[in-house]
Amino acid sequence: MTDTPPDRLSVNPRSPHYHYDALIRGVGVRFKGEEKTTVEEYCVSEGWIKLTAGKAMDRKGNPLTLTFKGPVEVWFKDEPAAEA
Repeated sequence: MTDTPPDRLSVNPRSPHYHYDALIRGVGVRFKGEEKTTVEEYCVSEGWIKLTAGKAMDRKGNPLTLTFKGPVEVWFKDEPAAEA
């Protein structure tokens, strides 16, 4: 795995943008200069994030999300694992 997080990442396992290895390593997201912790999905190249809307759920049991547009910065929270 590279030292750069994916351009688009989702925490939903049913999404085509779900990447298990990146999520285990930990990805930090900064949106408009403020670190966000409830990000469900992001896209750096398109400049948007999806945040959960409290405890609200849709009829399929998925959390409701709100999409916000603006500058997005991402980074890995952990150092890469040393290869033996």
